[in-house]
Amino acid sequence: MLIERADKAGFWQSVTGSLDALDEELVIAAAREVLEETGILVSSLPASALRNMHHQIEYPIYPEWRHRYALGVLKNVEHWFSLEVPNETSIILAPREHVAYQWLPYAQAAEKCFSPSNGQAILQLFCA
Repeated sequence: MLIERADKAGFWQSVTGSLDALDEELVIAAAREVLEETGILVSSLPASALRNMHHQIEYPIYPEWRHRYALGVLKNVEHWFSLEVPNETSIILAPREHVAYQWLPYAQAAEKCFSPSNGQAILQLFCA
């Protein structure tokens, strides 16, 4: 599933987010971001539904979003997770963040992502 950003028309991505605090556990942050962006309560799914892919990359923050970070922060570390949900899962978008969503075959989703690392994460999930 991809979601379209509200602040940048045509920019599609999977669920993304940031830690609320430096000591927030990655898995807790991932579940929180899923809930905030899609309305999916991870704790209502089987324990194995949310999986840490144990992969991280460092990438430059796009200039248009640097204002969200502390002064001088130019790079971010991205940790990859996957979530398996039932077909009938309903989606409730956070309208200030996203305006649309699509369920797509993985190759098409990877190609549609505006962030190359986001597309790479999708391909790694299905081609590993």
